Amino acid sequence: MGRIRIGSDDHKRRFCRAFVDTFHAYEPHQVRWPDLDPPARERLRSLPFWGEAIGSERTAAARVRAMAEVETDPVLREAIALQACEEERHAKLLEHMLAFYGIRTPDEPAVWPRDPEWGFMRMGYGECFDSFFAFGLFRLADETGFFPPELVRVFDGVMQEEARHILFFTNWAAYRTGQLPLVRKPWFVAKRALGVALQAFGRVETAMQLRGGGGGEPDNFTMQVPDELAGGVHVTLRALARTCMVENERRLAPYDPELLRPRMVPALVGLALRVAPGRG
Repeated sequence: MGRIRIGSDDHKRRFCRAFVDTFHAYEPHQVRWPDLDPPARERLRSLPFWGEAIGSERTAAARVRAMAEVETDPVLREAIALQACEEERHAKLLEHMLAFYGIRTPDEPAVWPRDPEWGFMRMGYGECFDSFFAFGLFRLADETGFFPPELVRVFDGVMQEEARHILFFTNWAAYRTGQLPLVRKPWFVAKRALGVALQAFGRVETAMQLRGGGGGEPDNFTMQVPDELAGGVHVTLRALARTCMVENERRLAPYDPELLRPRMVPALVGLALRVAPGRG
C-alpha cells in the first residue's frame, strides 16, 4: 500500500476522488443502438439473463441509493450517490436496449433495503463476485464475435464502471473497518464475513441449480451463460477462469495503485486453478 494508511482521511479522499474523477457522463436515451442482422438479433434474444440483469441492476441501485441517503460524511455521500446514479443508469441502458430490439422481460421493481449499510455491503460483495466473471465473459463474447463490435463498444464502458464500483467498495469496507471504535469492529468484521459467505453460497447454489437444469437467482446472472456467449466455440472452465483473471487485472490497472484491490475472488479462482486437475 506504500504511503497510504488504511482508514485515514487521506485514504478516504483518495478512493472517493478516484471514483468521482473517473465518472463518465452520458444519458441512456442518447445511445444509438446499431441495427442488427437477423442472426445477430436472434443471438441477443437467446441470452437467458436479461430479466435477471435488469433486476440485479435495479436492486443494486436501490441499495446504493439507500446507503447514500443515510451517509453523513459529505465526501463519502458524494461518491456513493454517484454510484447510485450509475447503477440506475445501467438499468435504464438495458431497458432502452431491450425495447429497441424487441426483447420482453418481466418488470419487477427493486426492493428497498431495510438496513442500508447491510444492503450496501451485500450488494458490494455481490458485485465483486459477479464483475470478476462478467469481465471474462464479456471478453469471450467479444473474441468469439457473439456481440457485434457496436454493442461491445457500448457495454465496454459499463464493464469499466463495474470495475470502479468494486474498487470503491473494497476501499470503503476497509476504511469503515479502520474508522470504527475497537468495541464495534468485531461486529462489523463479522458482517463483512457474512456478506462474503452469503454471496459465495449463492454462487455455489446457482451452479448446482444450473447443473440440475434449474434457474439462478437474479444476483447471480453472470454464472448462467458461458455456453451461449462462447458462440459455439468450446471453452474450458480453466481457460475461462484465466481470462477472468487477466481481464480483472486489466480493468483495475488504470486506477491509483496505492488503493486496495478486491483480491478474494481472484485468490479463490487462482487457488482452484492450481489444485484442479486437467489442462486447457
